[in-house]
Amino acid sequence: MRPLTEEETRVMFEKIAKYIGENLQLLVDRPDGTYCFRLHNDRVYYVSEKIMKLAANISGDKLVSLGTCFGKFTKTHKFRLHVTALDYLAPYMVPSHSSLGDGVRLRLIVKHLVRCTVPGK
Repeated sequence: MRPLTEEETRVMFEKIAKYIGENLQLLVDRPDGTYCFRLHNDRVYYVSEKIMKLAANISGDKLVSLGTCFGKFTKTHKFRLHVTALDYLAPYMVPSHSSLGDGVRLRLIVKHLVRCTVPGK
């Protein structure tokens, strides 16, 4: 498990900023602690720094996952959000979607994610 490079961070933050805008800083500096993004097997995990320090004793080849999977990098170095990230992105949505209920907002994001991953659409 390693920190993201400059390029990986930029690509991931651009993708997340499409959904939450400038609230990206609130996602990292939360009131309940500091969170960070780590890369493991081309997947980006959102993890508390406290838990990350505890997991430092586990070797990388034996570690399956740590924290919440936010997405993965494809072979062409594009970032794809996973559905598991929606619970963390929903409270910070941009104002154009914030007037909608939580259920409608999540359905819009899931619909968009499915549409992006289905070939030919």
